[in-house]
Amino acid sequence: MKTVKLGTFITISKGKKHTLSEMPSSQSIRMLGIDDLRNDTLIRMTDDKDGVLACVDDVLIAWDGANAGTIGYGKQGYIGSTISRLRLHDTSKFFAPFIGMFLQSNFSYLRKTATGATIPHINRNALESIQVPVFTYGDQICIATLLSKVENLISRRREQLKQLDELLKSVFLEMFGDPMINPKKFPIKLLSEFYINSKHGTKCGPFGSALKKNELLESGIAVWNMDNISSSGIMILPFRMWVSEEKFQELRAYSVINGDIIISRAGTVGKMCVAKTDGIPAIISTNLIRLRLNSLLLPLYIVSLMTYCNGRVGRLKTGADGTFTHMNTGILDILEFPYPSIELQRQFADIVEKVESIKVYYHQSLAELQNLYGTLSQKAFKGELDFSRVPCFAATQREVSRRPEGLQYTVMG
Repeated sequence: MKTVKLGTFITISKGKKHTLSEMPSSQSIRMLGIDDLRNDTLIRMTDDKDGVLACVDDVLIAWDGANAGTIGYGKQGYIGSTISRLRLHDTSKFFAPFIGMFLQSNFSYLRKTATGATIPHINRNALESIQVPVFTYGDQICIATLLSKVENLISRRREQLKQLDELLKSVFLEMFGDPMINPKKFPIKLLSEFYINSKHGTKCGPFGSALKKNELLESGIAVWNMDNISSSGIMILPFRMWVSEEKFQELRAYSVINGDIIISRAGTVGKMCVAKTDGIPAIISTNLIRLRLNSLLLPLYIVSLMTYCNGRVGRLKTGADGTFTHMNTGILDILEFPYPSIELQRQFADIVEKVESIKVYYHQSLAELQNLYGTLSQKAFKGELDFSRVPCFAATQREVSRRPEGLQYTVMG
């Protein structure tokens, strides 16, 4: 496969900081930051008169920070200080979405070669040295169109999953109301009233001296950490830390059983989920709390209450980012909340079970689409796809034959 160095057909220009316009006019220009590379959810404008202006035929890359290597294209506006513009020398030979998608496939390389010990910065030489496969302009459009269709399906699946989560939140609030207002007039109870017993109701993870890093293994008995809890209250697999059977027996007091609630007390404080262990042994790590309840309070209800209504339960406080400012067993002991009947809790659990079964299907579909995108992009960039068998091919050839200079395209990043 013939290739050409990226640096031979682009010019790189770094952006600058712009002042946000509070009252945009028809003369205002869009500001492009990190989030704008991914979507157009929040449009921000500036009245600045100069800057590095991106057009739809440019490829944009996040140059600095945690998101370094993120790619965007099909955008117009002044780019911010952490963004760089890759301007194509000849837009009749190179199709920006194709170049953008190819660079997206090199994200790991861009991160690996980035400079900076704490704040990553794209390595200019490494970027310019990337070998780009040479395709005809028509084939570039065809590849970009094909991959864009799969990207759109992936986005649709993600949006459907998000809508299902929003549905559950709406159902919860409809059934139980805002806990701060308590419109259903449920009795106010202490969480500690529903502990399995006074000894095992709550348990903080072992001190660092009890579970050292050199005792963690690549297999064995699973160890929960904060990465196993999503911000939406879902258990995340796989586990990434394990201990030996001998160590597990030593730390058995920190074990996790099915139905336990696992809560983070560091990092994103207050994240929690219901453990689904299927009888497989596990323990919690240092920065977690295990909460074990009796049969009169469903773990799902408490996790939903704390996730959907954080900052509105008892006297718990949240920070600017919406997470709890602090969490420990003492706070849980005195936490007050509206207590609905166990029958009503079970009704909600039944609804969750039905929605979760739909989500399982969507998650499987999403994984299959992501695998399809990976396979297609790999084959496409290696020149292993037969474009004559791709539906977009004939239409693409007709469009290329009559494409006027500067035509704006619709394949978006």
